[in-house]
Amino acid sequence: MAIKIETLRSFCTVVQTGNLTEAADRLGRTQSAVSMTLKQLEEHLGKKLFEGERKNRLSEVGRQVHDLALKQVRQFDQTVQDIEAIASAEYGLLRIVSVPSVAALAFPKVLSHMNSHFPDIRIELRDTDTQQVLDAVVQGKADIGIASGYLALNGVTATPLFEDRFGVVCTAAHPLAQQSEMPTIEQVASVPFIRNALCDLVQSPRFHAAISKAGVTIQNTHSLIALVRTEEWVTVLPQTVARSLPEAIVFRPIADLEDQRQVYLYVSQRSRFQTLTDAFGDFILKQDLVLGSED
Repeated sequence: MAIKIETLRSFCTVVQTGNLTEAADRLGRTQSAVSMTLKQLEEHLGKKLFEGERKNRLSEVGRQVHDLALKQVRQFDQTVQDIEAIASAEYGLLRIVSVPSVAALAFPKVLSHMNSHFPDIRIELRDTDTQQVLDAVVQGKADIGIASGYLALNGVTATPLFEDRFGVVCTAAHPLAQQSEMPTIEQVASVPFIRNALCDLVQSPRFHAAISKAGVTIQNTHSLIALVRTEEWVTVLPQTVARSLPEAIVFRPIADLEDQRQVYLYVSQRSRFQTLTDAFGDFILKQDLVLGSED
């Protein structure tokens, strides 16, 4: 038996719903058909995917199979969407994916430029973390990527876009914002501190040693800023990230932290609309995203 994508989809749906009845409704199939699909999959693998007769608890093998199956189903669905988008893009399609902090700076300019110069072209914009940006460009799911840090990628050109300094982010009423001199690493680490994913981009051993005891890590920027706004907590972010924060939140450079985040523009050399992709890559490079003005 060859394992088909619909077999994996049926399995994943049963796992998500926890029962055959609701899974069958979602899939538009009969309950007996879904049950037979699962039975055939288990027979093919020679392993039980669920514990007992009920479908609400996976076996150890079932958990591993589900992780892999879910990735394949999502990738298949995304591929279908990409194929349909390309087929319907009569005049061209441009897919740009960026880290959120830079997306807020780049996307408005890209859209404005496109609407005035290429009104018939389709464009897709998405923001996500650096690793997913790089994956999207390498896997052909994006034509242009904007991400933190440099990584050599096959079939992709990487060009420095800008650098911005790290600093402490806190409320305007916080003591670190009120003091006349710039805060130091030790002062930042001496108050309640929240780690975030961008802290990993800092290279300074002194910085990491100082914040090593921080017991709170938050990946979501919205939740991060919500805690900072309580006036008790502080965090460290690049300056461009701080530009989009509420007025009550301030950014201050750290006196003894010279590290800067490097942001790179990744342009695929395997794009279906390569001329369009290169043109927009050049356009983005001409923008002063840090200062918010055009060169």
